[in-house]
Amino acid sequence: MVLKDYNGQIVWTSNVSVSDGEHVQTQLLNTGNLVVKRKGGTILWQSFDSPTDTLLPTQSITATKKLISTNRLLDPGNYSFHFDDQYLLSLFYDRKDISFIYWPNPSRNVWDKLRMPFNSTTTGSLDSWGHFLGSDNATFTAADWGPGIMRRLTLDYDGNLRLYSLNKADGRWSVTWMAFPLLCTVRGLCGRNGICVYTPVPACACAPGFEAIDPSDRSKGCEQKINISCDARKVKFVKLPNTDFFGNDMGVHRFVSFGHCKNICLTDCKCKGFAYWEGIGDCYPKYVLHGGATLRHRGSTGTMYIKIHKGVQVLESSIPKSQPFGPKFSPDCNSRSEAKYLYFYGFLSAVLLAEVLFIVLGWFLLRRERMELRGVWPAEDGYEMVTNHFRRYTYKELVTATENFKDELGKGASGIVYKGVLKDNRAVAVKKLKDINQGEEEFQHELSVISRIYHMNLVRVWGFCSDGPHRILVSEYIENGSLDKTLFGTEGSEILLGWKQRFNIALGVARGLAYLHHECLEWIIHCDVKPENILLDKNLVPKIADFGVSKLLKRGGYNINVSQIQGTRGYLAPEWISSLPITAKVDVYSFGVVLLELMKGARVSDIEGNEDEAVEMILGRTVRMLKEKLQLDSSEEYWINDFIDTRLNCQFNKLQAKTMMELAVSCLEEDRGRRPTMEDAAQMLVSIDDASSPSRQL
Repeated sequence: MVLKDYNGQIVWTSNVSVSDGEHVQTQLLNTGNLVVKRKGGTILWQSFDSPTDTLLPTQSITATKKLISTNRLLDPGNYSFHFDDQYLLSLFYDRKDISFIYWPNPSRNVWDKLRMPFNSTTTGSLDSWGHFLGSDNATFTAADWGPGIMRRLTLDYDGNLRLYSLNKADGRWSVTWMAFPLLCTVRGLCGRNGICVYTPVPACACAPGFEAIDPSDRSKGCEQKINISCDARKVKFVKLPNTDFFGNDMGVHRFVSFGHCKNICLTDCKCKGFAYWEGIGDCYPKYVLHGGATLRHRGSTGTMYIKIHKGVQVLESSIPKSQPFGPKFSPDCNSRSEAKYLYFYGFLSAVLLAEVLFIVLGWFLLRRERMELRGVWPAEDGYEMVTNHFRRYTYKELVTATENFKDELGKGASGIVYKGVLKDNRAVAVKKLKDINQGEEEFQHELSVISRIYHMNLVRVWGFCSDGPHRILVSEYIENGSLDKTLFGTEGSEILLGWKQRFNIALGVARGLAYLHHECLEWIIHCDVKPENILLDKNLVPKIADFGVSKLLKRGGYNINVSQIQGTRGYLAPEWISSLPITAKVDVYSFGVVLLELMKGARVSDIEGNEDEAVEMILGRTVRMLKEKLQLDSSEEYWINDFIDTRLNCQFNKLQAKTMMELAVSCLEEDRGRRPTMEDAAQMLVSIDDASSPSRQL
């Protein structure tokens, strides 16, 4: 099989050799695989063995295959996806002068990444349900996980690995998973000396004292306007707040002063700049300014100081800044000045001429900006699909949508939720937050993180309102309300959850929490996992609500000591009371309580019917009882029948029930170090998802 150009020259061949007269045929299979095979079905060549930038379901990536990013003209990009020398699936930035791994996070060791190195096999594939699994335990799942959907896994030109799903109705592809929810954290996106900023979409800017090598393709990076020398008297440092050039450190110096850090870089000709973390004293001199990003929130970056020639004048306006909710960034300041000049001149000449010039010039700049961004981010349509649903609402809009906050859906410690209907007839849940003491910028940053979270088991947040004293979140409306109303039969609920539905709820909640803990760029701890914060849609699919609210309310996070206990009694992990640092393991503990309640069909506090006893005492006694029972021989497992909700009339899966009990007991360990991660919990439930043969039923 050959491909010829317009002159008849062969530009590609499958290199399949067959004997004269042998019958060979080419066939395009329903999987999308193009195969060349001889009579009898033996495959001589197949397109699945030669991937470009895309993997289709059932197509495997192995040690000898790699995905390479390409632009719309099919020119190879700077990124690749393949196994590294430890047999771990990784994303690489590959150029002649520099090459490095940027996913999974290279600053974490292999065990933190939950990967398994040096396997005897090297393979990975996407199944027809939207789940990817590699031999090194690399795994992720589409937000619309399920059968019957056409999908593709593509390494886009911007270096982001994205999973797309096809909408057969309109023929459009939408993003259902991506490796980097925040695109600026893709290392190398803006090239050497370039800085990625959000204003509000990702854009590339040059560091002060630098200019773009190719304004039409800013992924090529920037070069110095005036080269610097080794003479320390001829250089100066420019301060870039909230900025870092990830990686390429010459070393790390702990607990040093700013002056000491500055002197290290000043006296070393190879040093191009340094990152300094105030309050911590960490110093990171850089030998290459690569992977630059400006992220406007505390804890993500330090302050970057870069070396430039002393004669270069630096204006405040030339320092890149991220403004997630600000106007679009235009990297060409001269064009903006010319526009003002032409507008002023045209206005003096004639109002009509000025208006024409303004419209034409505005269209030109917008078109030019879109062309520049397209050179770096060809998958912008998919990116916008994930982000553009999030918008800012006025307080007046939400008053109208909720009919002056008339229909109350529920209330909790963080605020009251009302039902509303937007102008496009979408039903929404409108939550009026209380006790928000953050400033506008910090509040909007936390919201920018929440807006990029997209998972089938998490309630989608559509937008927010920040008018004066009002802080409001607008989320999708979930038809069947919270789990407590259905599970515990409160408020006249007529739905009795069957065993399969309860198991699926447990699995969905585990997946949602695992996504928050392990897959979000900024890990999120829920801090208040309970049935009231687990909503059920029309198909009884669970969706976790109120994630991220703990940060909006400043309720703690990783390695932060909290002075005030947050959450709900009965679901609180012991470390809340013992003043230990709060980590994701508090959610694991709360999930263990939810598991018990799903199986029992009652709150833990109601298990023994003793209203005078503290719920912590009842929970501890229940866990100790389950530990003892689980150690019994399989012939003595009749007790499981007594523990499960009697309303199910013994219609449940024995293996699944026992596994859920074992998982609940491990989640409720007093020592948080012995609790599993949510990723482990989800995997444990997935492993028994299909265990439903009649022989295993009680």
